[in-house]
Amino acid sequence: MSIKTKLPAVAAGLILAGGLCTAATLPASASTTQCGTACVQISSKLYGPGFVESAFQGIPAAGQPTIVHVASDSDPTGDFINPLGHPVLVSTFYAQGMVSAAVNAHYGSEPAVQVEYAPYGQGTGLCAAVATTAYQNEGLSLQPCSTPGTTVFIIDFADAPTAKPYFPIVNASTTDFTHPYTMTINGNPAHKPFPQITLQRMHDNPVDVPDNQLWQAPPGPAN
Repeated sequence: MSIKTKLPAVAAGLILAGGLCTAATLPASASTTQCGTACVQISSKLYGPGFVESAFQGIPAAGQPTIVHVASDSDPTGDFINPLGHPVLVSTFYAQGMVSAAVNAHYGSEPAVQVEYAPYGQGTGLCAAVATTAYQNEGLSLQPCSTPGTTVFIIDFADAPTAKPYFPIVNASTTDFTHPYTMTINGNPAHKPFPQITLQRMHDNPVDVPDNQLWQAPPGPAN
């Protein structure tokens, strides 16, 4: 799928090229040097940028869970890229048949992305996703990037706290628009081995979304 578009100035002002949001401080070892600034490092506000979304065991296979794991410049399990190079609006994904009319009606003006597993910067055609339409406590896993809905994630600035760069990330297959299914981490990755990222209904939106449902994703370090 090829999507070529320019973000409106208001959205572009919120997003740095290669990342999903305004910049935040990252450890120097957040992605492999081969991936460099092509990588985006998705981390939870609760546990910080030292732990990033990763492919469990580094296996590029459909169904492989995505977890929160320690960031590393030598371990490629945390290497994910935005295959388009920058977010596009949900309405653009809708025009490409990648999200539903209902999702477009609620989120059409919000930015959205796919994130492709790309160890050492090499794309696999597999994106962080869910296997079926979003439901409570569904675990994230790698799925073919061509799959509509479940492979698209909405950067939900409307429910983000005033102090950016943290924001909820809503799966575009959500059918609940009051408390949409959003990326959630339960279990401290420093103490619980390989906690899988799940989808859960967003809590306390729009004024007080909990830290385990808030994320940031600047670009990786320079080569």
